[in-house]
Amino acid sequence: MELDNLVAFKSSHEVKQKLSSYGIVKKFEEGSIILNENAYIRAIPIVLKGCIGVMRTDDEGREILLYYINAGESCIMSFLGGLHNDTSKVKAIAEEETDILFVPIDKVNLLIKENPEWLDYIFRLYHKRFEELLEVVNDVAFKKMDERLLNFIKKRCELGKTTTLHITHEHLANELGTARVVVSRLLKQMEDKGLLKLGRNKISLM
Repeated sequence: MELDNLVAFKSSHEVKQKLSSYGIVKKFEEGSIILNENAYIRAIPIVLKGCIGVMRTDDEGREILLYYINAGESCIMSFLGGLHNDTSKVKAIAEEETDILFVPIDKVNLLIKENPEWLDYIFRLYHKRFEELLEVVNDVAFKKMDERLLNFIKKRCELGKTTTLHITHEHLANELGTARVVVSRLLKQMEDKGLLKLGRNKISLM
């Protein structure tokens, strides 16, 4: 199992064994919805390969990206919701072809009681997600949309280890919680400044 290659568990053979025994691996194509808002959480996801985008939707259907979950990571929102038998407050979508290990909630509780390494893993994830959410709040409150847009493109390219992002203006607008026409106008301005080059459903950083 790809779990053997995950850095978070390399020092704990026992935790890896238990996760392999407890968990079920599922594959998701790019764009697949992994978790919907208001759905009950029966298992905790650990990304083995690929990337998940976690977002929040308002009453009018507008979405804003909160953070990404990469290989070796999990969703702290799922931990909290699952452990308290609560519904999901976020939506999770596969940003690319993604393999996920789902660990049932009852087994997660068992791991917390029996394995300090697992609890440490959760706390480290919580700290990282808290910092990322603070960054989102800072961006929305204090940064202009053009700066948020360019930072988003750079981050997505960095995650994919590429300089070209294959994405539509509509998708970008949804991720940032704004209108497509705003994104298109700002992208054209950035292209005129030589910051990037636009193509059909793709953006290349210069």
